[in-house]
Amino acid sequence: MSYAGLCWVTKSKEICREKIGRDEEKRYHLKLDWEKEGGNLMSGLSDFFKYDGLGLAELVRKKEVSPEELLDQGIKNIEKVNPSSNAVVISMYNEARGEIRSGLPDGPFKGVPFLLKDLRAYYKGTLTTGGNKLMRFVPDFDSEITIRYKRAGLVIMGKTNVPELGLSVYTNNKLFGATQNPWDTGCTCGGSSGGSAVAVATRIVPMAHATDSGGSTRIPASCCGVFGLKTTRARTPYGPGVSEELAGASTQHAITLSVRDSAALLDATEGPDVGDPYCAPPKARPYVEEVGARPGRLCIAYTAVPPSGIEVHPDCVAAVMDVAKLCENLGHHMEEARPSVNWDRIEPAINLIFGAGMFSKVKEKTELDGVAFSKEDFQPSIWALLEAGEKFTAADYYKAVQIFHVESRKVGQFFRKYDLLLTPTLGQPPLPISYFDLTITDKDEYMKKLFSFAAFTPLFNVTGQPAITVPLYWNSKGLPIGVQFAGRFGDEATLYRIAAQLEEARPWFDRRPPINAITG
Repeated sequence: MSYAGLCWVTKSKEICREKIGRDEEKRYHLKLDWEKEGGNLMSGLSDFFKYDGLGLAELVRKKEVSPEELLDQGIKNIEKVNPSSNAVVISMYNEARGEIRSGLPDGPFKGVPFLLKDLRAYYKGTLTTGGNKLMRFVPDFDSEITIRYKRAGLVIMGKTNVPELGLSVYTNNKLFGATQNPWDTGCTCGGSSGGSAVAVATRIVPMAHATDSGGSTRIPASCCGVFGLKTTRARTPYGPGVSEELAGASTQHAITLSVRDSAALLDATEGPDVGDPYCAPPKARPYVEEVGARPGRLCIAYTAVPPSGIEVHPDCVAAVMDVAKLCENLGHHMEEARPSVNWDRIEPAINLIFGAGMFSKVKEKTELDGVAFSKEDFQPSIWALLEAGEKFTAADYYKAVQIFHVESRKVGQFFRKYDLLLTPTLGQPPLPISYFDLTITDKDEYMKKLFSFAAFTPLFNVTGQPAITVPLYWNSKGLPIGVQFAGRFGDEATLYRIAAQLEEARPWFDRRPPINAITG
């Protein structure tokens, strides 16, 4: 970062400031004189990593730091971490500086650097790819969620890596390559919001945009040891580029370091857009007010048995039992129980909706471009899903949606008795990347491998209920093992209350992976 005209002398605690002009900008800068102090002084932004997004915004409000300086620090973080992580694949530094020059709105996150996932959320005039060469385009509009991020004062400075079309739990594509898990580069960072999770875990930014169609927020957040919320269906808008995504299974929000950032960001972005086909139930009060509010004595069911009934890794079982005990010590009533659902019907319905939905998107995009597409344009496993999707009929799709609704009612009945359901987030710890073979051409085999890893997350995309992953447990290898809490439809409030209580009881903010922007 280049600074002009100011020195900060820590020994005497004196700060001298010089007002400077810089073309159309006039602002104050801090300059650190490293040589005078023997290289031991820290810059005015040395505390960047001690703050979450709201904390950084408070520094901006107090004029202790400028948005330009935060952006420069964010860029420095990318330059430090990205060579070993490959989290950020599209830079938007000029756009970010332009937003600052134009004057940032006085929102809750004014001046805070932010990253968009390279999928779903469009930024006018900026390339989006979805991790596939064929799907690249430059939109001439902002997505509504992007508009709301800008209105909140966020400074969007880049886009994060995704699997091809978002259809994997291993973030790797032919355009940009693989994103590395900062806890162990030989293991998956999860997907499809893998780049966003790594950017947050490595402290590039305190929060980043994420989407979730089958666990795409919670899976990478769990693998990377950070917090992730999947909202209630239609809590945040997808338009105007998308109306209903994958029969309502897909949502978008963020991966964050702190619970309060997630809550405040949802306050800034939730609510229907004009023309939305449906919307989530209204909140009772701002979500940020739920953070720190006592949750009361909750009735929490817990289980380490996924809907499919498959065997779960002992580390994931241990994580649930550990957190169940923690919740009991916090005064909650814990009871071992799980919803009764028919996974043998749910799994093929998910495969159908995903295959047909994504094939439809590819077909629409290529028809608009006037080009043909074939298996050479996609990784073999992704092509197998698309090829199957082409063969489904409208009647098949209608039946799959009905299966979603029938199983959702069963789960809804379960939550009449229980306030929350605690499970592992995943069926396995972060697995070696060799496990995720994208050359598999049998779509059923490919999806079964995905569901054996993401064993607990997809059910709540089917039902539309909110769910969180909380980083409370690390295994003997030092890998994070997230636990998932699911709540009643429309009840993000209870999730935020329990998450904040757990964050206070067992803080995770200062747990950093070996690869990070602070130490390297």
